[in-house]
Amino acid sequence: MSAATRLRRLDEHAEIVVFERGPYVSYANCGLPYYVGGVIRDRDALLLQTPASLAARFRLDVRTGHEVVAVDTAAKTVTVHDLAGGAVIEEGYDELILAVGATARAAAVDAGIPLHTLRTVDDVDAIEALVEGAGAGGDALVIGGGFIGLEAVENLVHRGIRTTLVQRGAHVLSPLDPEMSAPIDAELRRHGVDVRTGVTIDRTEDGAVHLTDGATLRPDFIIDASGVVPNVELARDAGLRLGPTGGIAVDADNRTSDPHVYAVGDGVEKVDAISDAPALVTMAGLANRHGRSVADVIAGRDERNTPALGTAIVQVFEVVAAKTGWNERQLVAAGRPHRIIHTHPASHATYYPGAAPMSMKLLVDPDTDAVLGAQIVGGDGVDKRIDVIAVAMAGGITASGLARLELAYAPQFGSAKDPVNQLGYVADNLRTGATTTIQWHELDDALATGATLIDVRSPDEHAAGAIPGAVNISVDELRDRLHELPDGPLIVHCQVGLRGHTAARILAQHGREVRNLDGGYRTWAAGAAHAAGRRAHAHRPAAR
Repeated sequence: MSAATRLRRLDEHAEIVVFERGPYVSYANCGLPYYVGGVIRDRDALLLQTPASLAARFRLDVRTGHEVVAVDTAAKTVTVHDLAGGAVIEEGYDELILAVGATARAAAVDAGIPLHTLRTVDDVDAIEALVEGAGAGGDALVIGGGFIGLEAVENLVHRGIRTTLVQRGAHVLSPLDPEMSAPIDAELRRHGVDVRTGVTIDRTEDGAVHLTDGATLRPDFIIDASGVVPNVELARDAGLRLGPTGGIAVDADNRTSDPHVYAVGDGVEKVDAISDAPALVTMAGLANRHGRSVADVIAGRDERNTPALGTAIVQVFEVVAAKTGWNERQLVAAGRPHRIIHTHPASHATYYPGAAPMSMKLLVDPDTDAVLGAQIVGGDGVDKRIDVIAVAMAGGITASGLARLELAYAPQFGSAKDPVNQLGYVADNLRTGATTTIQWHELDDALATGATLIDVRSPDEHAAGAIPGAVNISVDELRDRLHELPDGPLIVHCQVGLRGHTAARILAQHGREVRNLDGGYRTWAAGAAHAAGRRAHAHRPAAR
């Protein structure tokens, strides 16, 4: 509908026909989970436009209940099945836009248990009926711990449904790295969600779901949020080229291998901004933007797609998580050199009431200082910071350049050194060699090969929780106690990294080989919690 309405605004005289297999057009699918949870109470608010409203305002011929079953690119026709009347018709075109989206992967469930995806208005109507039927204290199983799965879990809990979340991967929200997803996992468990990672469905029978970790569940219903696959059947059968990801291949104009057929949306390959390689990026903002841009191309305007960063955000109860660009796992898998920065700033000045902690992770190209990706977890202010970094990446601003951004400041909104600026300061210290860091997952190996870990926090902080084997010498006492330090390489850490940096600078200028534990104790603790959770899960008893 973005393409159709934009094209009408550009060309008042074009004949524009829209075929839609389902009963609805232009609905807010990102709002569907929140209708299930009762946050959005008015179902009609999700229906942004109807065929009648689109005809009245845009003179669009929108035909719902009509499924396009074939495309003949030589004849420039589409074959359409009228699902209500049964008739099959042919419609000619000058230019054709395929916006058929993606389909949920089918979960291996066949045990008489109601199962639905959460992608359409029909889905949400069916799930609402199941929630009502189960009542408070009912049981649900959600398959998939990505964005949609987490939103489904949160809203089911809001309705009083006991919920189990099964995630194939090692941690929930796999676009984040494990130490960054740990707060999401903890928040889910805090609200009573039975989180099972590294687990899939083994088999289903007689109303029971048997998981690969040995658990047996008997849910009242199942929501499948295990992911999507591009709808490419029409394109493939029409002889249009598919790309290496399995999506429809298009150029920068969204044109397929046929010059008069275009494709946009979740079924189409995008260009990844980090690798310049084809990628599947299923984001609503991107789909809408490409719908608009393809209309510009058809209308004769000079318009091109820009590469996709995959910027995304989700709120799970009281915790917000966001990302843009690549994560550490992707960079390691691609063998791409990278530098990692963890910080733990507050959402705004801490002396002003209501400041909330956040954790930030920046991934940087060590050769060019380019930002390769970012992840932020916290509460208020996460959305603002991830958007600033995404804009910086799009504009080619380097990691060190983040320090020079002039961002709006008042104590209730930020800090004089905004969290984004702080990332830039750390990046610049690393770029110039003013400091050297070590990551939380590298610490054990470094200690095993002879390094000594120095905790430069206060004795009270050390007593409240410490990394095993750390020697506690406060940064304020460090200069007077240099003689107590053993020979050999040193690693220093504080709570979040700032005092550790100061300690590292003191020691380096006294001739010591020293590295600062990036992100301090807080980052190490999050990573350790993830590792401990995986070990505990491996020995977890079977559930109900």
